Amino acid sequence: MNIYREITPLKSQDVFVVLDSVSNGFDYPIHNHPEYELNLIAGMSGTRIVGDSTERYTDCDLVLLGPYLYHKWDGDRHLQDSGQPYRVVTIQFAMDLFSGQMFQKERFIKMRNLLRDSSRGIKFHGKTFEEAMQIMLSLTQDKGFANIIEFFQLLDLLSNSTEASFLASEGFSPGALRSESNRIQAAYSYILKHFTDPDLKIGNVAAQVHMSESAFSHFFQKYAFRSYTHFLIDLRVGHACKLLLDTDDTIAQISSKSGFNNLANFNRLFKKYRSCTPVEYRKRYLEKNDFNWTRQVTPWQFLPAKTRVNEVVHPVAYATKLVHL
Repeated sequence: MNIYREITPLKSQDVFVVLDSVSNGFDYPIHNHPEYELNLIAGMSGTRIVGDSTERYTDCDLVLLGPYLYHKWDGDRHLQDSGQPYRVVTIQFAMDLFSGQMFQKERFIKMRNLLRDSSRGIKFHGKTFEEAMQIMLSLTQDKGFANIIEFFQLLDLLSNSTEASFLASEGFSPGALRSESNRIQAAYSYILKHFTDPDLKIGNVAAQVHMSESAFSHFFQKYAFRSYTHFLIDLRVGHACKLLLDTDDTIAQISSKSGFNNLANFNRLFKKYRSCTPVEYRKRYLEKNDFNWTRQVTPWQFLPAKTRVNEVVHPVAYATKLVHL
């Protein structure tokens, strides 16, 4: 499937940019970009795609996205046709924004962890959503350096929130497992390295941390909040989802590359974990990505993945209000 690349308006001198759109539609494809993105939707309901996650959102939504994570929002057509006002505020900032020496200090640990975890997409709700929305709406007005302070206050709020949940599965966008246990970190790293091997057994992982299979099974359940088998299948199915979108491989090839020992087993487990077959999953995303890139609202904003960025003209003007900060 063709995943489009967005040419964002972020410039090298920007700390971040804010895009503020009012009732401007959702006519864009599934896409990604190398920047972090925090996306707020208010006054609309619809469907959100982040990685291999497809969920409904109602009235509002707030999601932090890591670099190159596939995403797309749709708004319910009957609500758009009714003329109901809605607003989309998006903040984008560069991958290397926190690479400077100052941001390696202890006070920034939680923010760095937040950005690391955003590789799977993080949805925020409750009081966190309400407070974050007020800050983001304030950021749509250029108040000079005060915007920079508010931006860090926003990231601090999100990094300390417990009102959050991951969207994409571990297999689709694997990242570090948060835990103080060196053993679980070692086990997790080993699983990530070998989960595409159909011969991987729990005994192989248990041996890496010098535990019996029984002891490791209880140990893993305690730290991962699920069984080893459930975790491994979820990794493999998530990886298969990414291959279904990234490649033109056959279902049999994807089954093999994802660590399943036979096609029938793959189809059965995929349907159990994703409520559809691999063929249906790929078809569903293809339908969502039916997009004529030559007739987009902002010319040259979304490009087919194989297009070289230096071969095209960057957008001269965007269809939304844009604030460089």
